[in-house]
Amino acid sequence: MEQAMRDFFLFLSKNRALTKMAKRYGLRFGAARFVAGETIDLASNVIQSLNAKGLDVTIDYLGEFVDNEAEANEMADQSIEAIKAIGRQNLTAQLSLKMTSMGLDISDEVVLRNMRRILEAATENGVFVTIDMEDYSRCGKTIEIFKQLKSEYDNIGTVIQAYLYRTEQDIADLNAYKPNLRLVKGAYKESPSVAFPEKKDVDENFKKIIRQHLENGNYAAIATHDDAIIDYTKQVVKELGISNDQFEFQMLYGIRTERQEQLVKEGYKMRVYVPYGTDWYGYFMRRLAERPANVAFVLKGMVKK
Repeated sequence: MEQAMRDFFLFLSKNRALTKMAKRYGLRFGAARFVAGETIDLASNVIQSLNAKGLDVTIDYLGEFVDNEAEANEMADQSIEAIKAIGRQNLTAQLSLKMTSMGLDISDEVVLRNMRRILEAATENGVFVTIDMEDYSRCGKTIEIFKQLKSEYDNIGTVIQAYLYRTEQDIADLNAYKPNLRLVKGAYKESPSVAFPEKKDVDENFKKIIRQHLENGNYAAIATHDDAIIDYTKQVVKELGISNDQFEFQMLYGIRTERQEQLVKEGYKMRVYVPYGTDWYGYFMRRLAERPANVAFVLKGMVKK
């Protein structure tokens, strides 16, 4: 039943008609729990409140299905506006983005132009930028563009997904670039021909790549809400003698907030992924797909007076 629900919400996340409808009607039906508002001003208020609790942030202006150059340019403009807000308000925050929103599906010229504009602004404002990983069909291209940009800029990282068979080799290939990587399980529905279909295998591969990346001596962001993975990471860093400034934990805004604050109290760096914007639908559906408890929360909110 749980897998059927996951597949259902992942299917809905790719529906363009529902995406357009969601933009029109705003953050309703519980989405505001996971999305920090529709504007950078609202998101900045959330960042300030999280920073006050000792939590670092990475902010993401949401966007999906960008298929024309004008819209990709506008998405890049919004990212630059967010970077400037971080610098202007002295927020403890980074930027995350999806390269499809910057024009990845349009042309290399468009996406690289927009990424360089963003990275120039980020350099000027002392902001680190992480390229989010998307579905398998875009994985290889994303990594190749990351390599190109990493040779030009220091303030850039990307994401590696544990559920893909190729991931262990990708980390080995990226080691030459001394990358800052966010390690995640993966949130897209993929074919068993390219991804582990069983959760236990994903979990084991997740542990394997955490150790692999830390042993390589590179900065690791362990993005998980899973206590078993958190405890494993603590064990590995202790075993390898890795200091707390070589890794961090990351979680999503609106999920396990007490656990986030607990990790800060334990002395670990904890970064919260804070999305904002009007194009929230696909992101929201993937959050519902990840945990049945999220669905229960939303249903409760819909009937609450």
